[in-house]
Amino acid sequence: MSRIIDLTLPIEEHFRWGVERRLTADLTKGDRFQVTWLGLPVHAFTHIDAPRHMVPEGSTTSEVGLERVVGEAAVVDLSGLAPDTAVGPDMLEEKGAHVGAGDIVLLKTCWDRVCSHHTPEFWTTAPYMTREACTWLLEKGIKALGVDFPQDYPIRGLLNGETAPISEFVTHDVLLRCGVILIEYLCNLAALETERTMLFALPLKLPEADGAPARVIAWEPD
Repeated sequence: MSRIIDLTLPIEEHFRWGVERRLTADLTKGDRFQVTWLGLPVHAFTHIDAPRHMVPEGSTTSEVGLERVVGEAAVVDLSGLAPDTAVGPDMLEEKGAHVGAGDIVLLKTCWDRVCSHHTPEFWTTAPYMTREACTWLLEKGIKALGVDFPQDYPIRGLLNGETAPISEFVTHDVLLRCGVILIEYLCNLAALETERTMLFALPLKLPEADGAPARVIAWEPD
């Protein structure tokens, strides 16, 4: 029997991001409808990055076709990594022999099983990508990269208001700069049982933006 697996973080109160949620109409107050108003950064929770996120002339969400974020995905199982482990090309070569041109790659660390994303430790002790690993992926000709951990080392500094040079945000500098779409802050990759799956990362239709929240699911056929 086929399975649909939700890989999306819930949008809820979070210490990293200011989420504003309120009722502008409330059934309990006698309104005829209930209406929820929501405000949040587009790079919070599960989302996609468009190249405009860090390239002034880069493509925006309007130019990121759905074919870039929907399709066959190679699941690279990196589960069991110790905290602060650098993910290098040798590790990807060993675990990702099935990665091919045109794939979406999902790096499955299951980091959300180690730490809750609601804790600082999720962000400050996670594994992280090296520039060489990003180059390995780029040379494979992938179209998108999905991750379930804060994949660039300097992300941890953002918690304290520290912003490193863009060259240190290696997935952005190596992959996103070259048009590889980033699908960030996935969860529940532990539920994926096969090396290949169908992935649907559907961003909100937010024109001319640098990113957009996304509902991401995997579909494993019979």
